[in-house]
Formats: sequence, C-alpha cells, structure tokens
Amino acid sequence: MSEWKELSISEISSRITSGGTPRTSRTDYYANGNIPWLKTQEINFNRIWGTETHITDKAISESSAKIIEKDSVIIAMYGVTAGKVAINKIELSTNQACCNITPNRNICDYRYLYYYICSQYDELVNLSTGAAQQNLSVGVISEFQITLPPLIEQERIAEVLSSLDDKIDLLQRQNKTLEEIAETLFRQWFVEEAEDECKKITLGELVKVIDNRGKTPAFTETKTDYPIIEVNALNGKNRYIDYSLIKKYVDEHTYNNWFRAGHPKLNDILFSTVGSIGEMSMMLNPAGTIAQNIVAIRAEKISPYYLYQYLMSIQDEIKEFDIGSVQPSIKVTHLIKIEIPIPDSKKVNMFDNQAKDICNKISVNYNQIQKLESLRDTLLPKLMSGDIRVK
Repeated sequence: MSEWKELSISEISSRITSGGTPRTSRTDYYANGNIPWLKTQEINFNRIWGTETHITDKAISESSAKIIEKDSVIIAMYGVTAGKVAINKIELSTNQACCNITPNRNICDYRYLYYYICSQYDELVNLSTGAAQQNLSVGVISEFQITLPPLIEQERIAEVLSSLDDKIDLLQRQNKTLEEIAETLFRQWFVEEAEDECKKITLGELVKVIDNRGKTPAFTETKTDYPIIEVNALNGKNRYIDYSLIKKYVDEHTYNNWFRAGHPKLNDILFSTVGSIGEMSMMLNPAGTIAQNIVAIRAEKISPYYLYQYLMSIQDEIKEFDIGSVQPSIKVTHLIKIEIPIPDSKKVNMFDNQAKDICNKISVNYNQIQKLESLRDTLLPKLMSGDIRVK
C-alpha cells in the first residue's frame, strides 16, 4: 500500500464552497423556481435526484446561493445532520449549512470520496464545535485528511460499493412505484368511483388501539431482537418501517413484561402522536415494539389495507387535530372519532387482493435492501483501509 497517500480534501478538490439561502420573504426568489435547492435535512448518506424546494435564476444572481456541479460530494455541517453526506446526481444549489466539494477528477473519483467520508462519519462528528449545537465548517472539512489510493484503484473500490447502492436504489424505486399503484387503485375505486350513499363508522368502533405511552422502558443502544420503533423510523409516503434508523432496543425480559398494552402485530398501522404528528407506517414485518409518541391501530372490523390508504388520504386533515403548545401532538381520543366510510364489501375485497400482493412485494424488496445495506456497510471500512484489495 506504499502507493496510497494521505491528502487533505482541499488538495484533491477543484472547488469547496458552502451554499446560501435566498431571503424567504422574496417570493420572486422561490415562485416557479427551476433550480433545485438542497437543505441539510435531505442529506442522509444518499444520492440526490431531486429536492423539495426550488429557487429562481434571480435568487442565484442576487444571493449567496450558487450552482453546484453534478457529482459533487455534499456534507451537512450543522446540528443533528452534521457529518452526513450525499452525492448530487443533478446540478443544484444548497443552503449555507452544506459544504459542497467538487473533486479534481484527475486525482480523485467522486464516488470514492463519498464512500470514504461515509466511513469517517464518527471522526467528522468529533470535529464539530459549538455550545448550542455541534457544527462543522468549510475550513475544518477542507483540512480533513483522507487516504487516497491510485485513481484506478479508487474507481474499482467505488464500483464495488456503487453496484450495491445501484441495486438498493432500484429496489427503493420499485417500492415507491408500488406505493403509487396502491394509492392510484384506492383513489380510483373509493374516491372517483365512490358510492353516493356510504355508511360511516368512527375509527374507535373498527379498531383496537395498542398504546404503551406514559413511561419509557429501560433500553440499550446495543442491537437485540427487540427494537423500539420511534417516529423517525416511520417512513413518510412508504408504509414500511425503516429499521436502519432505530437506535433503542430492549432485552427479552423487558419485551415480555414491561409493555402493558402488548406489541404491534402484522398489518397493524403505526401512528405518531407527538412531534412529527400523523406519520404512518404498516407492520409488514412484525418485529419490534412501541413506547412513547407512537400508537398502533389494529383493524378488527375493517380491512387494514383499506384503512391505511384511507388514513393516508386524509393525513393533512388529521394533522390539524394538533393540540400541542410546545410541540405538535394529537390525542388518541380525537383520533378514534374520525369517521371512516365503509364501501361495498366486494370492492374492498378486490382492493385487498391487490394491496396484499403489493405489500408482500414491498416487504420482500425491503428485506433485500437491508441485506444489501449490511453487506455494503461491512465492506466499506475494509475497502477504505486496504484490508480488502480490489484486483
């Protein structure tokens, strides 16, 4: 490994810069914008194919925001996201909390740099400073040392790891498409072709609520077979639970004896009641339990697939039940008063048959994603240290 070198990020980069935030009070900086604008919340060891917000050409010319070249490496610098990294697969701009690195292509493969920084996450976080929150800076990142093999070996290492991420991306896109199919079927059958007169029953009459809130069990961050599912693991528009984000676990004795209301089961709907309220996922894989800030809704007199899709369709309305003063929160007593339309049973059965197949495929894909992520994370430090060489 004598040909491997220790170089700072500044030495292998053609450009390092932070981004900028155009004034939010200027609607002409945002309205009908066509330039993707990245926030640090969107950085999570991932590839960026699009952003939540767009800005205008005028915003670029009149603010500190700037265009960042495609295939740059972007590191979040502030707060809880500090040290997280992404690759932008599109030309974009970023806020000021992003450090944007465009590698010198003659020296450094951008994919290798991305994976190397992924492998050094803890070291980067340890360099953070600040009393109120942990922050990095462009200067600190610029001086960060990386171990750099010859370019051809960088490319081979990057190919191995990228091939795994390519497969993960494909499976994630498949799951997104499956979710969209389920939503489309629901909308067609139960919204566009809705019955004129449809009986409505309150949620409380149709389900059982599993509620372990009130106290927090003794937990460990060491992985066990009994994860505690928290709000961050509920996956937005995707119904599967992201177990890779779980940080708390309990032992077998606590799992069997502490949780007074029991545990969620297959096809239960998990619902967040505090913080990011109204987030929902489905127990496609009956593993884990719930405590604070989440309840499980168990469909007993209604299809769980239909119920999940209906609750997702009124998610924005549900969030308006917020009663929190310090942070958003929803009362379960308010939740169970929601009226659920009960369509024709034949149509619900038809939807169930489709939705069940969709959920099974999503579950298979997600299990495969977890295996690929585990393999990638095992190989990553070994490849970056030279313990495993790619011929």
